[in-house]
Amino acid sequence: MDKLLTSMFAVLCIFFSFAPAKADPADEVKAAYSAWDAAFNKADAKAVAAFYTDNAIFLPATHDVIKGPGGVEKFFGGIFGMGVTGHKLELIEAQGDGKLLVGTAKWSAKGKDAKGADQPWAGVATHVFEKQADGSLKLRVHTFN
Repeated sequence: MDKLLTSMFAVLCIFFSFAPAKADPADEVKAAYSAWDAAFNKADAKAVAAFYTDNAIFLPATHDVIKGPGGVEKFFGGIFGMGVTGHKLELIEAQGDGKLLVGTAKWSAKGKDAKGADQPWAGVATHVFEKQADGSLKLRVHTFN
């Protein structure tokens, strides 16, 4: 009986050592935030837009309802034209399972005031990510203030 239990325990240990670890939503969202910030900080509107699904809804602080990567690219092209730089997303919380992940973040950037002087910008954001077939995340919903 002891040999049987020992053998069963060994088999279970081997099985669980090869079972894929479930990804931590916080780690996945942090990685997505880092990549998004990198694209933003290169002032590359097309690269930023590539982080959005074809049916994405983007709700910026302007109260516009922007749909899809084309609308996102146009919006951020305008932001970059205003000289906004230094974007940073800091994770507050992430959760999810399977295909959808939700992240909340504090964001900051360096903007300009009406006279063109440097001015810090900041707020909070909510992101709904859709996991793609290759395991990457794309934004399905993005809103910020």
